[in-house]
Amino acid sequence: MQAEESLARLKAGATQYAARGAYMGDVSAAMRQRLASGQAPFATVVTCSDSRVVPEAIFGCGLGEIFVIRTAGSVIGAHELASIEYAAHHLHVPLTVVLGHTHCGAVGAALAGETEGNVGVITRAIRQAVGETTDPLRATRLNAANSVRRIRQDLQGGETHVVRGAIYDIETGQVTWL
Repeated sequence: MQAEESLARLKAGATQYAARGAYMGDVSAAMRQRLASGQAPFATVVTCSDSRVVPEAIFGCGLGEIFVIRTAGSVIGAHELASIEYAAHHLHVPLTVVLGHTHCGAVGAALAGETEGNVGVITRAIRQAVGETTDPLRATRLNAANSVRRIRQDLQGGETHVVRGAIYDIETGQVTWL
């Protein structure tokens, strides 16, 4: 599958999810058996660890369809880049999507100036990405766009790998593409 086809499939799944609010992915025992010998996901999704954001449901995907990387605030660091590179090189995944979301606690913490403990690594990265903005939705968009930029700069995935950003609205279930 090419990146354009992968993106179209994610967009269609997101539209169905927002309209129906139901999970459409195959998580059956038969699918587990088919995937026991290997995986061939069509997209990588980097998203927040927030329990309200479930990329498989949002994009209507089942087992083996998307390679998911989760970190608070969808912040990209060395481990996330290595995971994305693994998906691109070893699994031949043509598309990576950074999925931010509304009402993100990590973005809120960054806007509030919280920098204590290990959480400070995340909030400082978000603060650097969003600059002086105080609007949570704008900050979420800037943070996702920054992660997209970072992946594009650092990924050793080749010319055919496409990176896109999106924002999931936890209230409506809709995905807006950046």
